[in-house]
Amino acid sequence: MIAARHVSKSFPGVLANQDVSFDVSAGEVHSLLGENGAGKSTLAAILTGLYQPDAGHVELNGARVALKSPRHGLALGIGMVHQHFRLVSQFTVAENISLGDRKQNWILSTKKVEEAVREIGERYGLPVDPRARINELTVGEQQRVEIIKTLYRGAQVLLLDEPTSVLTPQEVTTLFDSVRTLASEGKSVVFISHKLGEVMDISDRVTVMRDGKVVGNTAVADTSREELARMMVGRDVDLSAIRATKPAGAPLLEVRGLTAKSARSHVSDASIVVKAGEIVGIAGVSGNGQRALAEGIAGLTPLIDGHVTICGTDVTSKGSIAARKAGLSYVPEDRNGTGLAPSLSISENMLLTEDLPFLVNHKSAVAKAEEAITTYSIKTPGASTATRMLSGGNVQKVLLARELGHDPQVLIVSSPTWGLDVGAVEFVRSKLNELRKEGRAILLISEDLDEVRALSDRIYVIFEGKIVMECPGEGADVTTLGLAMAGARA
Repeated sequence: MIAARHVSKSFPGVLANQDVSFDVSAGEVHSLLGENGAGKSTLAAILTGLYQPDAGHVELNGARVALKSPRHGLALGIGMVHQHFRLVSQFTVAENISLGDRKQNWILSTKKVEEAVREIGERYGLPVDPRARINELTVGEQQRVEIIKTLYRGAQVLLLDEPTSVLTPQEVTTLFDSVRTLASEGKSVVFISHKLGEVMDISDRVTVMRDGKVVGNTAVADTSREELARMMVGRDVDLSAIRATKPAGAPLLEVRGLTAKSARSHVSDASIVVKAGEIVGIAGVSGNGQRALAEGIAGLTPLIDGHVTICGTDVTSKGSIAARKAGLSYVPEDRNGTGLAPSLSISENMLLTEDLPFLVNHKSAVAKAEEAITTYSIKTPGASTATRMLSGGNVQKVLLARELGHDPQVLIVSSPTWGLDVGAVEFVRSKLNELRKEGRAILLISEDLDEVRALSDRIYVIFEGKIVMECPGEGADVTTLGLAMAGARA
């Protein structure tokens, strides 16, 4: 139905796609895998008309086509559902679907749109109230709106970019049912994901990219998770579950009745204990209070109520400096906003949380950054490179290097592998396991339930700012966790 033939695309200093060929048949779910910077996003942008290739071409139904823009691509039946939704929160579902539709009259009548939304929803298993405002919907329902919007415009080829990153396990199952229905009607689906298990579950074929080139194309029936991971990074990768090898020690982090509110996030009456030598996971769908919890513990957000004790020291409402002095380090979810200053160099970013004298010894700072680059295998031209020039995995390594350089006894790490390739995921997980073996206490906050289950010795589930469940990590039931993440109390 759609194909890229020997496509190449360059940006200043970067060859993003090199002689890439990729095709999707009618009725097929074809997954696109690859590390950060492998060229997946560039290829998707070419297939939708956002970028035009420097060499090669795109074919639609066997005919060569020059896509001038995403609107042109959509007019030809090619649509993309982005990882970050393009919806107006104060508008209804029908109003959002009407936006940008040139077939609409000057005076908007949503009745026909509402009927179409219901019809598409019933047909593909995507139920949603067309009169509901976007801010009244769950994240999973908002994703349905994006898919319906694309189908309403007549898309026959759908590109889904990391579509499960904000969904509960039950919502993932529902989405996969809808994808299979779409494929059964002859539509083509390009599934862009870093989750190998999901790729194996939903795909007919998989194409793997590395360093801007296609390095493998295989039917799912003929491959395995291990083989796909090997193709992605060029070596064997170990992503097996990791558990503590000895009993946990004394509590190093104690949170009692914590109530706090940060930007777009709140937490209420949360009590958590993390002991020496254990990883405690916080599972939950994005936006359910994880950020307020982390920032409240780290002293970045004032507490409304509750107490925080780090390594026996009461740091309640004493701020982030007191929390650090007590032995805490914090790796935030927002790497390039809260965690690092993107325009500053690696060496300068390494200094941001230091207790510095009036004059900074830049030579010493560069030496420290170069040591981190070597220890953490950070791919960069040098310590003076701005962090905004690095890939997501290397940015995360800079952040980890800085925070672990403080030799913390307690580490809060939020979404540590979000958006990272399997090689970087393996590295981050191994570092967390090393810290656990050394007797550190780690609070792991992640929206990736597989990651929480693989690493955590104990798991708390958070929903609408409240801890609604606690269970052992080993043998944790996916269905039970998923229901708790959706608000069904155990």
